[in-house]
Amino acid sequence: MILATKIRLNPTKEQEVLFWKSAGVSRWAYNYFLAESEKYYQEYLEGKHEKKTINEGEVRKYINNVLKKTTHTWLKEVGSNVMKQAVKDADNARKRWFEGLSEKPKFKSRHKSKISFYVNYERLKRVNGGFRGEKIGFVRTCQPLPKLIGKQKYSNPRISFDGRNWFLSVGYEVDVEEVELTNKSLGIDLGVKDLAICSDGQVFKNINKTQEVKRLEQKLKREQRKLSRKMEFNTLKRTKNGKPIYKKPLKEMKNIQKQTCKMQNLHKRLTNIRNNHLHQATNKIVKTKPSRLVIEDLNVSGMMKNKHLSKAIAQQKLHEFRQQLEYKTKKYGIELVIADRWYPSSKMCSCCGNIKSDLKLKDRVFKCDCGFVADRDYNASINLANYQI
Repeated sequence: MILATKIRLNPTKEQEVLFWKSAGVSRWAYNYFLAESEKYYQEYLEGKHEKKTINEGEVRKYINNVLKKTTHTWLKEVGSNVMKQAVKDADNARKRWFEGLSEKPKFKSRHKSKISFYVNYERLKRVNGGFRGEKIGFVRTCQPLPKLIGKQKYSNPRISFDGRNWFLSVGYEVDVEEVELTNKSLGIDLGVKDLAICSDGQVFKNINKTQEVKRLEQKLKREQRKLSRKMEFNTLKRTKNGKPIYKKPLKEMKNIQKQTCKMQNLHKRLTNIRNNHLHQATNKIVKTKPSRLVIEDLNVSGMMKNKHLSKAIAQQKLHEFRQQLEYKTKKYGIELVIADRWYPSSKMCSCCGNIKSDLKLKDRVFKCDCGFVADRDYNASINLANYQI
């Protein structure tokens, strides 16, 4: 199976400049293909072409043979695979949109989009203290890259920036560990009050209710208010169409840049705390070594439409929890079962099987006519453990 890892880098100043150039080239190539494909699609609607989409190979050839040699000579400063993979990514995004698997891809913004670029996997080599990459040279890392089996290569290596540090993310193949599993089915009920309630009695608390997370969120609110005041102070009277006019360009306002950096670091700190809690919870669940894990197929996007609970649901990161369980169960050979979305795990009595159709969200204790009384979430986890396809 293939696992992914993320390693923090310690680049030199020259390498950091090259990283920024590579990220800029990647963003430009992605946007260039989207613009060309949109133009091609409009011509298709007018009857000038027979196909809906332009061939990404033709776009790459035009960039390499025409633009790179004339007006866009700065493309030579970075690795050739940076532009190549960015065009492929944009092409894949367009194809997923045409197939109805995702929304229409948007142009990448210089200020909002993720800063990342592709590294050639064939020239990426693990060395003592770091790695070597195409046109990057030797880059120091905070921890060694994972060892490969035989003549394998790292898959989909990318370098990204999170606002403070540079990271290298790579995929690598590992053997599935042969672990002696218990003949037990474990049901997991996910929620907002608690992160997860297991049928064996384990309860994983909501990390967002802790004092540290609440303190950081309050601090983030204060920093956001500061930024709002700075933005308001640096604007003139509003125009007729409602858009503000700044006294000078945003990129020259050092106070706003510093304030934005503070907010980014707080967002990063909160994300790290939540992800760490998810990893600890999923590791503890998997290390109980059940032969079977059952979780719900939650409609998270539909749940987010509830304006009273949308923020709490987003902070729980339920999709991330499921993704972590998927690859960790594969690592140990545990069967992961996704229960049907309409399976009445919360409304069914785990003792007699009777379905209580009038159960409301505010009812936190499940009481059945047969005399069974239990916590609502614990009852749901037992039903999930007994779920059969």
